[in-house]
Amino acid sequence: MDMLTRRTLLTASFAAAAVLGLGLLPRMAAAQTPQQATAFVDQAGKDLIAVVNGAGATADKQAKLKQIVDKVVDVDEVGRFCLGRFWRTATPPQQQQYLDLFHQVLLKNIAGKLGDFQGVTFTIGRATPRDGGTVGVATVVTRPNVAPANVEWVVSASSGSPRIVDVIAEGTSLRLTQRSDYASFLSHNGDSVTALMDAMRKQLAQPG
Repeated sequence: MDMLTRRTLLTASFAAAAVLGLGLLPRMAAAQTPQQATAFVDQAGKDLIAVVNGAGATADKQAKLKQIVDKVVDVDEVGRFCLGRFWRTATPPQQQQYLDLFHQVLLKNIAGKLGDFQGVTFTIGRATPRDGGTVGVATVVTRPNVAPANVEWVVSASSGSPRIVDVIAEGTSLRLTQRSDYASFLSHNGDSVTALMDAMRKQLAQPG
């Protein structure tokens, strides 16, 4: 259980679209330029910061963040990637249940970070083409009383519109970290996707 709760998908980012996955099967990525990826990250960051630093009740902010995450992250692809090879062994009902839970866990982790990121700012750096038609957009994320963090946002247009598919915080890929955590949990629990989903439900039931 600690393995599932000690890391969130947004540890070094500003309660944003944590993300992850190009899926388990290779897809032809739509063409995108570094300039397009940079503009996408810049706008997504501004939208997120406006919510995090804006006025309003926490519940209202959480609702707005959910809308932004649903817009900039392909959560189903994220979830499939994080489940790895176990996605293929899960039944269709299990796959749907898992994706529903993954979405809820992701949003809970983001919402739980709201207070931690009050006063956050970011600056855009260089955009670099990567494998699979993706583009990595470098940023420096700064928040009060915390050392600046180097965060690279990997953007793919394979779904037809830009989506953040990975967040690399200080050199660590958050999607690969989450996938490794899930694989380790499953290996200690009989490779049972049901056990993983039960653990996710317990995580959702915890306060905060």
